Amino acid sequence: MQKRRLGHTDLSIAPLVLGGNVFGWTADEKTSFDLLDRFAEAGLNAVDTADAYSRWAPGNKGGESETIIGNWMKSRGNRDRIVVITKVGSDMGQGRRDLSAAYIEKAVDQSLKRLQTDVIDLYLSHWPDPATPYEETLGAYQRLLEKGKIRYPGGSNLDAGQLRAALDVASLRGLPRYEVLQPEYNLYDRSSLDGALLDLCKAEGLGVITYFSLAKGFLSGKYR
Repeated sequence: MQKRRLGHTDLSIAPLVLGGNVFGWTADEKTSFDLLDRFAEAGLNAVDTADAYSRWAPGNKGGESETIIGNWMKSRGNRDRIVVITKVGSDMGQGRRDLSAAYIEKAVDQSLKRLQTDVIDLYLSHWPDPATPYEETLGAYQRLLEKGKIRYPGGSNLDAGQLRAALDVASLRGLPRYEVLQPEYNLYDRSSLDGALLDLCKAEGLGVITYFSLAKGFLSGKYR
């Protein structure tokens, strides 16, 4: 499988990323393992999850997807062959989206424990947090980089203005910038990326990975 370099990072990924929001929700651990095995056998190597997956399901509290992925990597002994992408900042019971430094530095340790790894390859801010300055969030990522807990930070669900502001703060303050963006994007839902946001990513050389790439199953033929 031909790999592609993700922006200016040294992460090389296959052109398809496996979304893990169904693990521990509509896919139990056995089914998730089967899906992950087929994914790896096909030569794919990047798995995307989040600490909040799948807190919305009855009986879940969040972290179920990370736990299953961690169990799978341990059982298969393949951590060095997998690019692990996870996210922080969704409501995990604190009552709001939270990208404060104190929250990030606590949440990353919980994600690392569930994933059974020492480092997260790509750590994304899941949603914008208007209550926290970019400088504070990026400063937290700098400390995680220095401690070796993450390899690169990125952003998700940012519009062009928000991404530009985050990049400007990183440049002005000498902080690590978002190297990767994850927007919603597929052949049906294109408005979140096309236009100013895509132009900005190209101009800055950012890597782009997408979520809902099959429009929640609409493009898979699952629904008629």
